[in-house]
Amino acid sequence: MRLDKYLKVSRLIKRRTVANEACDNERVSVNGKVARASYEVKLGDVIEIRFGQKRVKVEVMNISETAGKSEAPAMYKEIPG
Repeated sequence: MRLDKYLKVSRLIKRRTVANEACDNERVSVNGKVARASYEVKLGDVIEIRFGQKRVKVEVMNISETAGKSEAPAMYKEIPG
């Protein structure tokens, strides 16, 4: 699944266009490298998103094309730090 779609489906970012912009502005990295919106997300990838001063770091636990509000948090595990 594309990175921008994963960010939207997992609800880490609310809209796909916003996810695309975050990738274009180099605010999203996967496994320590800046990633494009077209990056293919794999299980075990570590995604880091920078929102201004705040950083969110998560590990991909599940990949699914659709997820309800209650299922979305199960798609990733937050990593402290």
